[in-house]
Amino acid sequence: MTVYQKLLDIKKEKGCGFLVLLDPDRESAENIAAYAARCEKAGVDAFLFGSSLMMENHFEDTLIAVKKAVSIPLIIFPGSSSMISSRADAVLFLSLISGRNPNLLIDEHVKAAPLIKKIGLEAIPTAYMLIESGVLTSVSYMSNTLPIPRDKPDIACAHALAGQYLGMKLVYLEAGSGAAKPVPLEMIKSVSNYIDVPVIAGGGIRNADYAGQVARAGASFVVIGNMLEESPGMVGQFARAVHTK
Repeated sequence: MTVYQKLLDIKKEKGCGFLVLLDPDRESAENIAAYAARCEKAGVDAFLFGSSLMMENHFEDTLIAVKKAVSIPLIIFPGSSSMISSRADAVLFLSLISGRNPNLLIDEHVKAAPLIKKIGLEAIPTAYMLIESGVLTSVSYMSNTLPIPRDKPDIACAHALAGQYLGMKLVYLEAGSGAAKPVPLEMIKSVSNYIDVPVIAGGGIRNADYAGQVARAGASFVVIGNMLEESPGMVGQFARAVHTK
């Protein structure tokens, strides 16, 4: 069974899937692996693994350590074409369709594609969309793109539909790490109702109650990152809120 099919099964079974983002640049491989194991026990459905900017060369070592510690899907969330490894279960093949930077629309993909094919890594085509969050986030700065205005759900819907028509299997609405505000519920609802592929929402979600609202607004998957690193004891609360069935 493909990882993508596993994700679809998670959504069908639980109403909404709970994904946790692991940043290999923030802690030692051992600490991240131990944290991941705790997350799995608390109800996390899958992990995203990656960073907008790598300051330390811990990517492969941390990936190996996490893979040994957990049994649920471990999916690379790449910041560049260099973040590819056969140790993962799949990679989100992200195209930043909210921006007009050709490097992140196609160039990085051309660089990564031959290696992905060679190592047999499952690629999940994903329409990646940055949403205005009240601050300049790392991903906005590093991508050199403007996010979609948070009060313009029609623009988000048009971009998401274009991604679907281009063959993307997921649409990812991203407020970004360190976001002051999460993706608006109205936008999540509008996009989810407008397209036929699953919607992921993440960034700026700081409490379980809002995570549950994101799920009920129509998101198929909710992603939490830095918030849970700071408060690991809250993982179970988030899982219960996100799982709507």
